[in-house]
Amino acid sequence: MGYKVAVIGATGNVGREMLNILAERSFPADEVFALASRRSMGVEVSYGDRRLKCGDLENFDFKGVDFALMSAGSTVSEEWSPRIAAQGCVVIDNSSFWRYDADVPLIVPEVNADAIAGFTKKNIIANPNCSTAQLVVVLKPLHDVAKIKRVVVSTYQSVSGAGKEAMDELWTQTKGIFVTDPPTAEKFTKQIAFNVIPHIDVFLDDGSTKEEWKMVAETKKIIDPKIKVTATCVRVPVFVGHAEAVNIEFENEITVDEAREILRAAPGVLVVDKREDGGYVTPVECVGDFATFVSRIRDDQTIDNGLSMWIVSDNLRKGAALNTIQIAETMVARNLLKKAA
Repeated sequence: MGYKVAVIGATGNVGREMLNILAERSFPADEVFALASRRSMGVEVSYGDRRLKCGDLENFDFKGVDFALMSAGSTVSEEWSPRIAAQGCVVIDNSSFWRYDADVPLIVPEVNADAIAGFTKKNIIANPNCSTAQLVVVLKPLHDVAKIKRVVVSTYQSVSGAGKEAMDELWTQTKGIFVTDPPTAEKFTKQIAFNVIPHIDVFLDDGSTKEEWKMVAETKKIIDPKIKVTATCVRVPVFVGHAEAVNIEFENEITVDEAREILRAAPGVLVVDKREDGGYVTPVECVGDFATFVSRIRDDQTIDNGLSMWIVSDNLRKGAALNTIQIAETMVARNLLKKAA
């Protein structure tokens, strides 16, 4: 007997990817339910070679459902996650709402799988921010060997991280520019086509954005609260795939060759690091892949025990949908969830 899984927000970018990945990885599900808001009732979504009709979240009975994979935003998660969890269903949430709750584990399975056991406090598990997920997969194996003191990261984040409307805006603006139709910014604060915008989420009092704050707080919670992190998050005119330029300062000495070998052995990481034209991975090449790719590993000559590198991953997959499925897979593998009768 397999598990019963509900995907909430099934018509969105991440929800659709969740359904794809459940099928691709042959998750042991006897039943999969696609749920969304009332206005999406009846909309069909793909699940492997099947088509599922979306049901209404508000009228769905979660009794007997084992996993609720939530990707419907913070407002929906705030209201619905506790209600769903109270019915005995484990909620794995993609929004930012539960990430900083001390009673909710924030999980990247390759990094801190043991922390999943803490789900019993609220029956909720949080997924990290997409830019954090790919970063910590790379940082953790290096931290285990040489102990990280400080991380400086600049992100190059695709528009899919802001949803379907953002992808549509990039497409519409790009087409419009070629026919001299002036671009109109609606989803973003400025033109995104042929431009970059150093602003993701709202501004905070210290001048940073909430996206940058998320990377700091989540890296500390997932890996080590002693790590110092500073981030600059930038939206770029790429449809899918986040990239990061990362500078790391270590407490102990570590060479480029050592770091390369450590990362080659790390789960979920692929090293493509040839010092030649094209010997690195770009966002276009990572789309549809499960891995987080690392390239351009080199010494930072400005500090002792410093390395710089380039990290790329499909933000809809490892940054969101894949990580969610991996959490559920880990729970199954560790027998942490008794199957509903």
